[in-house]
Amino acid sequence: MTDATVRRSLDRIARFFGRVQWAAIAVALVWLLWQLSPVLIPFAVAALLGWLGDPLADRLQARGLSRNAAVALVFAFMSILVLVALLVLVPMIERQVVTLIGALPRYRDWVMQVGLPWVERRTNLQLVAWFDTDRFFELVRSHWQQAGGFAATLLAYASKSGFLVLGLATNLVLIPVLTFFFLRDWDLLVERVALLIPRDDIATVSRLACEASEILREFLRGQLLVMLILGVLYAVGLRLVGLELGILIGLLAGVFTFVPYLGPATVVILGSIAALVQYGDWPHIAGVLAVFAVGQVIESYWLTPKLVGDRIGLHPAAVIFAVMAGGQLFGFLGMLLALPVAAVANVLLRFARERYTQSRMYAGAHAGEVSMIVTPELTTHPVPPHDA
Repeated sequence: MTDATVRRSLDRIARFFGRVQWAAIAVALVWLLWQLSPVLIPFAVAALLGWLGDPLADRLQARGLSRNAAVALVFAFMSILVLVALLVLVPMIERQVVTLIGALPRYRDWVMQVGLPWVERRTNLQLVAWFDTDRFFELVRSHWQQAGGFAATLLAYASKSGFLVLGLATNLVLIPVLTFFFLRDWDLLVERVALLIPRDDIATVSRLACEASEILREFLRGQLLVMLILGVLYAVGLRLVGLELGILIGLLAGVFTFVPYLGPATVVILGSIAALVQYGDWPHIAGVLAVFAVGQVIESYWLTPKLVGDRIGLHPAAVIFAVMAGGQLFGFLGMLLALPVAAVANVLLRFARERYTQSRMYAGAHAGEVSMIVTPELTTHPVPPHDA
C-alpha cells in the first residue's frame, strides 16, 4: 500500500469522524432545545420581531441616523402598531366572547334538538342519550370516586394556574425588552456567528443564509398582510350577513389562514353552524358561502399572488406538516420555528440538488459532454459539466 493510498484512507476516516462529531453536536442541540422550549419562547418571539425589523433599521441608518436612533424609531413604530391592534381588537373580541357565552344555551339546544337527531336519523346511532346533561350528572353520581379524583386533579391544575399566569406575564414583559436588544444588536450577532464559520465555506454559507432570510422575510410579511386583510374581509362579510358572532369567526378564519385550507374551512363550518343556530334557514347559509367564495376569489387571484407568491417554495402540505411537526416536538416554540426551519431546509435542498446535478455522479459516463437537464417548465437548457 503506497503512502498516497494511506493518506487518502486517513483523510476519509478523519472526514467520517468529523461528520459524526457534527451529528452528535446537532443531536445535543436539538435535545437541549426540546428541554428548554418553554423558556425559549419569549426569546424566539423577540428574535423573530428583531429579525423582521432589522432591514428597516438598516435603511434608516443608511440615511444618516445612528444605530440607536434608527432602532428607537423602528421599535416605537412596532410598539404603536401592537398598541393600536390591542386597543381595537381586545374590546371587540371581548364583546364577541360575551355574546358567545350568552348564546351557548341556544347552541346546546340546537345540538340536542336539531343537530344530533338529524345525524341519528341518517346513521341509526343513539347520540342524544350520550350527550344529555341529566345522563351526564347521573354518571357522575354513580362514579363519585372517579369524579372526586378528577376534581382533585382539576384543583391541582388550578393551583398551578397561578404560576402559569405569572409565567405568561413575565413573557409579555420580556418580549418587548428582548426585541429592543435583538433589534439593536442584530448585525453584531450576525457578524459573531459569521466568525465561527470556516473561511473556506463563508461565501457559500453567506449566500445560502441571505437567500433563506430574504425568502422567509418576504413570505412572513406577505402572509401577515393576507391574514389581516382576509380576517377583516370575513369579519365584515359575516357581520353583514347578520351573524352575531361574525366578527369572532372572521378573525379566527384570518388567523387560521396561516395554515393552508384551515382558514376557509373555519368560515364554512363555524359560519354555517352560527347561521343555523341563529336563523335556522338556508338563505343565511347561502350568505356565509357567498362570503367564503368572495374571500377565496380575492385570496387566490389577488392577495396570495401579489403579496406572498411562491416565495417560500413549499407545498401547502409541507407547510401543514412543518407546523404540526414543530408543535408536536417542541410545543408552541416548535410552531414558531417550523417555517424558518422549513425555509432553511428548502434552500439547503435546492443547493444540494444544484451540486448533485453538477457532479460526476449525476453526469456518469457523459461527464465530458454537455448535459441537458429538464426544468419544471418542460424546457431544456444546456449545462456545462462541472466536477463535484
